Amino acid sequence: MTVQDSGKVALITGASRGIGYGIAEAFVARGDRVCITGRGEDALKEAVERLGSDRVIAIAGKAHDEAHRAAAVERVMETFGRVDFLVNNAGTNPVFGPIAELDLNVVRKVYETNVISALGFAQQTWKAWQKENGGAIVNIASVAGISASPFVGAYGMSKAAMVNLTLQLAHEFAPVVRVNSIAPAVVRTKFAEALYEGREAEVVASYPLGRLGAPQDIGGAAAFLTSGQSDWITGQTLVVDGGILLNAGVG
Repeated sequence: MTVQDSGKVALITGASRGIGYGIAEAFVARGDRVCITGRGEDALKEAVERLGSDRVIAIAGKAHDEAHRAAAVERVMETFGRVDFLVNNAGTNPVFGPIAELDLNVVRKVYETNVISALGFAQQTWKAWQKENGGAIVNIASVAGISASPFVGAYGMSKAAMVNLTLQLAHEFAPVVRVNSIAPAVVRTKFAEALYEGREAEVVASYPLGRLGAPQDIGGAAAFLTSGQSDWITGQTLVVDGGILLNAGVG
């Protein structure tokens, strides 16, 4: 089936696999042209081949690298002439352990990749296209950013900052650009393997909907938040968690 071109263009960071790839799939399926970023050339090449090289391009680099951010936005503008949507998905979580023992240099790295890079990309797309032409930004946060998350404290703190970054950007970029975030629980990806590997049945049992998330779940949410159906929504964090936060209730 031929997909009609939407005329829209998206830049999705950290999208060679996992949640980012699921979002890219959803955007391509509705007719968007897409640029994906990631650290690995080979993984990006494979992703482009699967998604369709007629609609998707890729640029390799590290999200915390200012030069990479500028080059990615420049490449999108050179190739497609616009950048309607930005999805800040690139992230890292290199440490697992008690917050009292966190290496502060590691915490700085987490913030640099998870928060500052998102702000940097938003600044770039704003200046390159969105300020004059409008669009939407979706930041991928986490339920770890809106609840206590033992042993992934640095990651949780960075995602809480991402939620607040969403509020700040939504306020300052209105009315031309809408900015929202998505807070997933555990999604079945390589990135999240450490949270369920070897004990998946136990983890799944705590989810009211009876399963872990899939990248496509987040892809659908991101597609909604960048569609005309969400034109009156900005500054919000959409929790996509299989009901896991319901377990904080009494009883």
